[in-house]
Amino acid sequence: MSRPIARQLAVLTSLAALALAIAAPCALAQTSPTPGPAPATWARGIEGQRKADLGNGMFLNPIVPGDHPDPSILKDGRDYYMTFSSFDAYPGLVIWHSRDLVNWQPVGPTLTRNVGSVWAPDLVKHNGRYDIYFPGIGKTYRSNYVIWADRITGPWSDPIDLKVGRIDPGHIADEAGNRFLFLSGGYMVSLAPDGLSVTSEPRVVYDGWQYPDDWVVEGFAQEGPKMLRRDGYYYQVLAEGGTAGPPTSHMVIVARAKQLAGPWENSPYNAVIRTKSAAERWWSKGHATPVEGPDGRWYVVYHAYENGFYNLGRQTILEPIEWTDDGWFKATGVNVDGPLAKPAGGDAVAHGQALSDDFTRDKMGVQWSFYDGTDADQARVRRENGTLILAARGSTPKDSAPLWFVAGDQAYEVTVEIDIDPGTTAGVLAFYNNRLYAGLGFSDTTLVMHRYGMERTSAKPEGMGRRVFMRLTNDRHILTMYTSADGTTWQRFHTRMEVSGYHHNVMYDFLSLRPAIYAAGSGSVRFRNFTYRALP
Repeated sequence: MSRPIARQLAVLTSLAALALAIAAPCALAQTSPTPGPAPATWARGIEGQRKADLGNGMFLNPIVPGDHPDPSILKDGRDYYMTFSSFDAYPGLVIWHSRDLVNWQPVGPTLTRNVGSVWAPDLVKHNGRYDIYFPGIGKTYRSNYVIWADRITGPWSDPIDLKVGRIDPGHIADEAGNRFLFLSGGYMVSLAPDGLSVTSEPRVVYDGWQYPDDWVVEGFAQEGPKMLRRDGYYYQVLAEGGTAGPPTSHMVIVARAKQLAGPWENSPYNAVIRTKSAAERWWSKGHATPVEGPDGRWYVVYHAYENGFYNLGRQTILEPIEWTDDGWFKATGVNVDGPLAKPAGGDAVAHGQALSDDFTRDKMGVQWSFYDGTDADQARVRRENGTLILAARGSTPKDSAPLWFVAGDQAYEVTVEIDIDPGTTAGVLAFYNNRLYAGLGFSDTTLVMHRYGMERTSAKPEGMGRRVFMRLTNDRHILTMYTSADGTTWQRFHTRMEVSGYHHNVMYDFLSLRPAIYAAGSGSVRFRNFTYRALP
């Protein structure tokens, strides 16, 4: 073969390869992973907020949208009460109430004194008294605590330090009335009859269940034991696999024993619930509590991340289970990505709450809380004639303990009027923690852009004084800010931000990205007419 002909063949071969490369996307599309779940259509409640109850005898998870992790549920007659890890939010450990397991409304907070980041709690009722056991993870000290109340509405006691380590306490009383806590890692400790102190050293009584080695998880992380006594057995319902990390990380496992000290037998149906594929709507399913429904059927509540919305935090899911003839429970196999039949027999309460606030009544703890707030922060807030007056603290959102709240919508808009004292900086944020936040603030002389947890100042527009209306929209991770002198004519801030990465897998702390307001510097800031609106 001559060299010219060889060169022509080489060119033709290259062109053929190029044609194949151009066509390759079509071939790749045929072999690509299964796409995520189809867009869901939730019912819309107060301010357009999404809610689970579809109004036709069906519901669509989540039952409590937004960051409500580690749910602990208590059946108390015909009422159900639930609380969640509140982490760095103070006041914290908010109680929610339901009659049908689907519609929930907040009752109020139970914890005001800062004992650190509050992890997975256990809400119980024993001998007519309500107790919440929970870990407090401080900067230099960690322990488990208990608070108690004679009525679910309080008043609740100050936290009592149990002076015992580990995390995720789960309460159980044996048939003789002796009380115990189970803790992460399979530990058990005895409690005094009043449940307010420990009477033994922790000891390991259960080693967990070993999942297959090829499952893609974050780590073993045996935690969150929720305890149940039924038909002659004690049951542990636990989480394994790690609470975040890969979408398939978390899972629900079950073990049972005739005696609390063991031996514990693992369920043949483990893992009872887990995310098997990133194509599912709910990721990292775990930390489950079983509960009998108003119709006598059984369910579990647990938390999970929403596919594509890590920054909404871990949301609360309701799933039916069934007890087997051999005394175990297992998932029913229904698709929690789609509508489910509501538990029968329960009376619905009004669901959720308005997140708009005219500041004429106290919504601290029920809606608003301080990020890592202390007793001193409680004194920073007062209300006068429809105005929230917030004394400034620190110099930036990092050290100002912003006021924030949980939002459960994929897209929303918040608007507020802000009036600052000289020497003060204030604004509106999408706040994750003191290392990661975004938004817009202003002072006497400058606008302050907050992005990546950093600040960049620029001159204020001409005519902008110390009273400014501000608006922030978070439309499926795209953050846009606006300012107005009169609340009618709005000017869009020149920079938009993408905030899908503002979440735990990036910045730890197990939190969610939340609407927030802040006041830094000296003096005070007056906030008026805060409005929230979910976007389509």
